[in-house]
Amino acid sequence: MLRKTLLVVYTALAFGANAAHADVAGLRDGDMKKLAIHMSPAPVPEAVLLDAADGEHALADYRGKWVVLNFWATWCAPCRKEMPSLDRLQVAMPEIAVLPVATGRNAVEGIQRFYEEAAVVNLPVLRDPKSQLGRAMGVLGLPVTVILNPEGQEVARLIGDAEWDSENAQAVLRALIAGP
Repeated sequence: MLRKTLLVVYTALAFGANAAHADVAGLRDGDMKKLAIHMSPAPVPEAVLLDAADGEHALADYRGKWVVLNFWATWCAPCRKEMPSLDRLQVAMPEIAVLPVATGRNAVEGIQRFYEEAAVVNLPVLRDPKSQLGRAMGVLGLPVTVILNPEGQEVARLIGDAEWDSENAQAVLRALIAGP
């Protein structure tokens, strides 16, 4: 009897986990159709990012929070189009950390000028000047946005730009946060 009960419980848990994944996948519409949700969280390499004053910030500093990690560059037109929506997402969902990472050669002055022109005021200036994190994470083009769980693992990835403050994007992020 106990064995049969355990089998039923394990089967329900397995279906529940798959159903939760399906629920998030079912919410994907518009730009979020490009979001690849991983069946299992993937490790993310440790990295040190630089701020505008060359201060160091580790990804590990954000453990305990959901993170929207966006790889971008000042010269990338789709990145520039997307950035204001990331700024608005940070305001709409303050419980997450939205981290834009300027990858490769991006002058601090150019980043700051772009932030000013685009009215980006809620996001930090973070840089990966030698593209070490980008390469380690397999970022081959820009923009790329990676969703990290509170343990610092990659759970989803979107290649290309998106309207991150859209109702649909926020619904997908809330479903990921809510989990199974």
